[in-house]
Amino acid sequence: MRSLLLATTALATLAMPAFAQEEPRPVEDEVATSKDSGTVDRSNPEMAQVITKLMELGAKPVHTLDVPAARAQPTPADAVEAVYLETSGDELTPEPVAKTEDIKVDGAEGELDARVYWPEGVADGSEALPVIVYFHGGGWVIADLDVYDASPRALANQAKAIVVSVHYRQGPEDKFPAAHDDAIAAYSYVVENAGEWNGDSSRIAVAGESAGGNLAVNVAIAARDQQLTEPSAILAVYPVAGDDLETPSYIANQNAVPLGKADIEWFVGHYLNDMSEAADPRIDLVGSADLEDLPPTTIVAAEIDPLNSEGMMLRDKLEEAGVEVSYQNWNGVTHEFFGMAAVVPEAKEAQDFAGAELREALGSE
Repeated sequence: MRSLLLATTALATLAMPAFAQEEPRPVEDEVATSKDSGTVDRSNPEMAQVITKLMELGAKPVHTLDVPAARAQPTPADAVEAVYLETSGDELTPEPVAKTEDIKVDGAEGELDARVYWPEGVADGSEALPVIVYFHGGGWVIADLDVYDASPRALANQAKAIVVSVHYRQGPEDKFPAAHDDAIAAYSYVVENAGEWNGDSSRIAVAGESAGGNLAVNVAIAARDQQLTEPSAILAVYPVAGDDLETPSYIANQNAVPLGKADIEWFVGHYLNDMSEAADPRIDLVGSADLEDLPPTTIVAAEIDPLNSEGMMLRDKLEEAGVEVSYQNWNGVTHEFFGMAAVVPEAKEAQDFAGAELREALGSE
């Protein structure tokens, strides 16, 4: 407990005063500033069902667990399956795609697990398809390709593109910047080998959720700076983008489920070598990263999410840097909602939004 308090103090010390001094955004962009009164009470009915079921399955806040227990406990994806079964009477089957294939890709220090998804109706090899390199969430510590299977399926169909979902090394076994280095190496591998899956590497995007959203932005920055093939678009779904733990959304959602403030402190405590690294531009995108000359970026945000304010700040910083940004926030839903389209209507809306933006950027309309 003492180490967690020290971590909190160290991260709070890194917070940039400019964040609190920003001009207020329009009302629809703002999150409630009152103390969280309970995630279920604040959620839309379908979202509330998922959160209730997640707790019924025995999921606990990750900051109360050790790493093996956090990796083994029920996930939001498990809760979605349980709610679907309860409400429909049928077991949830994954969204159909033409096919999938588990592969290995090169990471920074060895091979990584990856999974390729081909969109429905276009796996006959008759035309080369755009490619999306997708990075899952989990705070750079937990989760894997199976936990985040729904999102790449949806993106493949929505964007009419091949999606390569890439795992990466995680803390505490592999500390910062292991995941970030793996993401860049895996992206380079996919660019070089896209033809093996009938992919067109000249039409490529990066996408990710939460910690994976942070990785997606970092890959685009590295591609610009290292003269790699630059992606045509970025999709960042509620990305980790700053080091300030006192933003309005951290305050409003400090006890939210499935992600609260103490949980994020737990994640960064296991991934970073020490808390001073929270100020690294690869973590603190909105405070110290160079965001100029990045491709068009789509940001998906959830109201009941400690990272909500970071999504807004990333939008603003990108716009200040001259980057084209499409941003949309969904009220009444929590962190992790994006892959829940089977039971949460807002997730389907968010997938439709992201897919339309990617289709336009990749020329797959």
